[in-house]
Amino acid sequence: MTNWNRAAIFRRLAWAGAAFCVLALRPADAPVAADWNAEMVRQTLAAGDRRSPPNLAGKDLSGLDLADLDFKAANLAGAVLKRANLAGANLSGANLDLAILRDADLKGADLREASLFSAVLAGADLRNANLAGARLVANLERANLGGANLERLRGGADMKNQPMGLMRLSMSKAKLVGARLAGADLSRALLEFADLSRADLRGANLTQADLSAADLSGAALAGADLTGANLLNARFTAITGRDAIKGLDAAKNLATAIFD
Repeated sequence: MTNWNRAAIFRRLAWAGAAFCVLALRPADAPVAADWNAEMVRQTLAAGDRRSPPNLAGKDLSGLDLADLDFKAANLAGAVLKRANLAGANLSGANLDLAILRDADLKGADLREASLFSAVLAGADLRNANLAGARLVANLERANLGGANLERLRGGADMKNQPMGLMRLSMSKAKLVGARLAGADLSRALLEFADLSRADLRGANLTQADLSAADLSGAALAGADLTGANLLNARFTAITGRDAIKGLDAAKNLATAIFD
């Protein structure tokens, strides 16, 4: 492993039902993440442009007040943003792969088309955030996504790229009340005990997703595909579009699901 620093290997993600490691190597001469302040972040963002996007990869920005800043297309891969305030921030198109955003405040943040592959957002506040078209194969356990826009979300597991076991979107125990998920790819996602009440799931791909004990009461499900999904004790009361759900008869544990 000449010219590579073994200490930079990321071993970070714990997913519901299984634990696995994500490896990320970087050159030995790459700067080690150091504590930054909000002014340093602002200066870095101001100095960036389209040809040279702001580079905050691997930086430790934990706990900083970064509300309303413009991170558009910035490189935040592997950055640590635990408990950071990113409310109202513009993160559209940003690279947040492997970033740690545990318990971060992302209320109203713009994350359209952002990449959050193997990111950790457990416990994050994403109420009313815009994640339309974002790539989100990440840990959002217990996160609050009430009212968030997740339309056309790319959250399906990539079955062609699983060198270390199945990596999937985890929203176990997440709050998605009133979230917009029309056309979202949630195939094989973990949604046990998730609150999806009044969510818009029209046309969503939920094939082989785990919806055990999830609450979908009042949800819009016309055109949603539940083929192979686990519906153990899931709640479907007062839903709309039941007759237009795809693959309902091919769902697992359908007899235990609660319908009107």
